[in-house]
Amino acid sequence: MNKFRRNNDTRPIVYLDETMVNQNHTRGHIWQNSDNTEKLKVPIGKGGRLIVCHAGSPSFGFVKNSKLVFRCKSGSQADYHSQMNATVFKKWFIDMLGNLEEPCVIVMDNTTYHSTLTEEYPKTLSELREKVKLTMPKEKKYKSDEIALQMGHEVVKLPPYHCQYNPIELIWAQVKGKVDENNNTFKMADIEVLVNSALDAVTAEDWAKCGDHCDKIQEDNLVKEGLRDDILEPIIMTINLDDSSTDEYDDEDDMIN
Repeated sequence: MNKFRRNNDTRPIVYLDETMVNQNHTRGHIWQNSDNTEKLKVPIGKGGRLIVCHAGSPSFGFVKNSKLVFRCKSGSQADYHSQMNATVFKKWFIDMLGNLEEPCVIVMDNTTYHSTLTEEYPKTLSELREKVKLTMPKEKKYKSDEIALQMGHEVVKLPPYHCQYNPIELIWAQVKGKVDENNNTFKMADIEVLVNSALDAVTAEDWAKCGDHCDKIQEDNLVKEGLRDDILEPIIMTINLDDSSTDEYDDEDDMIN
């Protein structure tokens, strides 16, 4: 990303991600009267979940007609990952790319369904193990990369555990903040309305602000990386002394004696 900026690459940067919103998502502190007899009654547990998938750019905001919000059939984390899967992502990804008006750089993380290989190899079969090693390409190819390339775009994968580089994470926080401010029924139908309303309320200015924030983090980290390389200079140590060095030390010993 730093290289793109150095080269004055003018393509818009589009960030994508998924998140969840719980049915009982609300503030950590809620109103109650002084007698503690009336207060917002928050149900126990997280309740059902909505899965949210979207993409946006600091250049123009959310990608038009690319919002995906649907109910998770069960509240478990395992069910979330089974329902937001490679099949769902591929269909949404193709539709989202079709809504882009010009070639873009697509930034995403390394979630499994973002990184489906273009070809699968039987690596677990012992009798084919050696053959697989010979036939596998040195560089991995991912379906999402190929799809984007065919449609005139380029994919950049975020480093693992570096979501701070993705401004959509800040957008998620803004959206969820709107939900917890207004969630007082804890009904899934109302949560769905709140989530869609909060998503639609995000402006291009919000995206620009979040994008600037993440760009600064990237630039600061690039500087730190350069400083680290400068500090960690190679240290050369001589293990075996040659004859001349030995003689030199012997002469010094004679002088001391």
